[in-house]
Amino acid sequence: MEKTAFIINPFSAKKNYQPFLNELKSKVKDPLYFISDSIAGTDEFIRNHFETVDLFVAIGGDGTISTVAANLIGTEKILAIFPAGSGNGFSNETQFSKNLDELLGKIRAKKSRKIDTFTVNGRLSINVSGTGFDGKVVKEFEKTTRGFKNYIKVSLRTFFSYKPIKLKFFSEEYKQHNGKYLMVNIANTRQFGNNAYIAPHASKSDGLVDMVLVKKFPLTYSPLFAFRMFTKKLKEDDYITYLPISEIEFKVNTKNWHLDGEFNKIKSPIHVKVQPASLNILI
Repeated sequence: MEKTAFIINPFSAKKNYQPFLNELKSKVKDPLYFISDSIAGTDEFIRNHFETVDLFVAIGGDGTISTVAANLIGTEKILAIFPAGSGNGFSNETQFSKNLDELLGKIRAKKSRKIDTFTVNGRLSINVSGTGFDGKVVKEFEKTTRGFKNYIKVSLRTFFSYKPIKLKFFSEEYKQHNGKYLMVNIANTRQFGNNAYIAPHASKSDGLVDMVLVKKFPLTYSPLFAFRMFTKKLKEDDYITYLPISEIEFKVNTKNWHLDGEFNKIKSPIHVKVQPASLNILI
């Protein structure tokens, strides 16, 4: 483990990272770890240990993982994950569990593979990012103590009051899809988190992302939408459109975005670009 570093987000897992750290110290002699309270702190730690560390383990949610990953893009350094977030979408999609023995076994084997990432106006995303309804939900969700129940509560409250956003593509190829949408998602993997599959056929290694356009639907459609989303059966219909793309430009009349579940203000025009095989992941 001498070439492995563990980066802990102390605000994940309801701010209770000590059990993980205690278990790590009991199973690994003198582990190299860093408790980071900021993106800048994480970046600095990785820079300082980049030459001597081959594998960086992110302990946190999708936002933490994305922060660590941003420092490893385009290199041979390997990203590993111990999920400790509220949704854990990316760790679910890359088969990382909350079993430390299993993780340590993978680290010893040290097998890895390259996966795609993408950018939104130059900002990295590794999982699912979006605007519209879910961008607003993330903004309101961050005011709570997080957790799946609070996410559902915020989602329901937001749904009834949210007005659809206006989307306009620049390319003639996609102008038929101009219009008003409840939400627009860019999916590198299949799920938001909590096993909610917004893009059941998305692949993180095909050089494409799925652009998911969701029109505002009537309340009567909600149970079917939820059932399909949680059973990996969402598909194109009168309310949902899937556009596989490698690069695209468009504008929306909102600045509210979430990147891997973290709220961001991003001004249109929007440029989405896939970065094929850009991130090395432990398997």
